[in-house]
Amino acid sequence: QLQLVESGGGLVQPGGSLRVSCAASGFTLDRYAIGWFRQAPGEEREGVSCINISGITKYVDSVKGRFTISRDNAKNTVYLQMNSLKPEDTAVYYCAASNVGGTLLASLYHTWGQGTQVTVSS
Repeated sequence: QLQLVESGGGLVQPGGSLRVSCAASGFTLDRYAIGWFRQAPGEEREGVSCINISGITKYVDSVKGRFTISRDNAKNTVYLQMNSLKPEDTAVYYCAASNVGGTLLASLYHTWGQGTQVTVSS
């Protein structure tokens, strides 16, 4: 069974940092591109960042310079390090796996985690 499980969400103050994790089971993460997406209530799901099997990364403009995606193949886990967090970063964050690299299009991802809540508030 292919599964992705997010963890590490929580409440953080503006300007703070948080690292969310995406742990894979049933498959090795390095065989797929992994994306991070987020969705706030009443809003569409937004592609945040992705990493392909070669380690090439992509970010939505609003998080460039603040977020970093990385992969630890030994731990079968992908991370999203979020720094300088803003209230508008508040959302449920999802990770997903795709057979297509270099994309932030949600429709191209076939396996999704359950999401982890990130709230940025003072």
